[in-house]
Amino acid sequence: MNIIVCIKQVPGTSKVKVDPQTGVLIRDGIDSKMNPYDLYALETALKLREQYGGKVMVISMGPPQAVDVIKEAYLMGADDGILLSDKKFAGADVLATSYALSQGILQFKDFDLIITGKQTTDGDTAQVGPEIAEYLKIPHISNVIRIIKATDKYILLDMDLPEYTGTVKVLFPCLITVEKDIFQPRLPSYKKKIATMDRPIKILGIAHMDDKNEKNYGLAGSPTQVERIFPPDEKFDREIWTGSGESLAEKMTEKLKELKFI
Repeated sequence: MNIIVCIKQVPGTSKVKVDPQTGVLIRDGIDSKMNPYDLYALETALKLREQYGGKVMVISMGPPQAVDVIKEAYLMGADDGILLSDKKFAGADVLATSYALSQGILQFKDFDLIITGKQTTDGDTAQVGPEIAEYLKIPHISNVIRIIKATDKYILLDMDLPEYTGTVKVLFPCLITVEKDIFQPRLPSYKKKIATMDRPIKILGIAHMDDKNEKNYGLAGSPTQVERIFPPDEKFDREIWTGSGESLAEKMTEKLKELKFI
């Protein structure tokens, strides 16, 4: 089974500046990490490889320093990786991001299953996975909470629905997005760090894509534009109350009413 996992490098802090002109996060000079939800996707892929064999490949899109997230995936056990990095990809909304990733996935040529995390912590749209599948014209299932079994033709799984759990059989090739806690992500391995130190990472730009039309990528290919974005005001007002439990409960109730929480 050949599995592709979509991963992303996200800010490791909530204190991120925003470009006032484009509404894009300024990522230069800040600590970054793999998107936490992607760790569950990668672990799911590794578990499937252990059970059914095959390869686990990862793909990401970002600036050149995003190669670090590919290296992190190698430390966990991924076999191969591609980074899509081109200034023409910059500023992409979810639609342009999904399209670029779908074009990058086509460069792998052969795959059975694509796995993504539920969402990213810097976007929270939960749209990229399904949109990739739509561009690739393959079936997709979101909110997967359990893998029941896989064959050479399909995968059987449980998906979390609002009022019940649904069991679905999906034919390959397909895409799934997984919930957190589907598996506990493993820790990076020092042995794999030594073994993968010289493993290559393919860096592809728009020139490597089947579709080289710049209007389909980045800001140019993004139908949604940010009207205004700003960090929330930080308030550190503090009150210290003393008294009996009854009086403190009354004060708390009055404060919650004042703040219109109740």
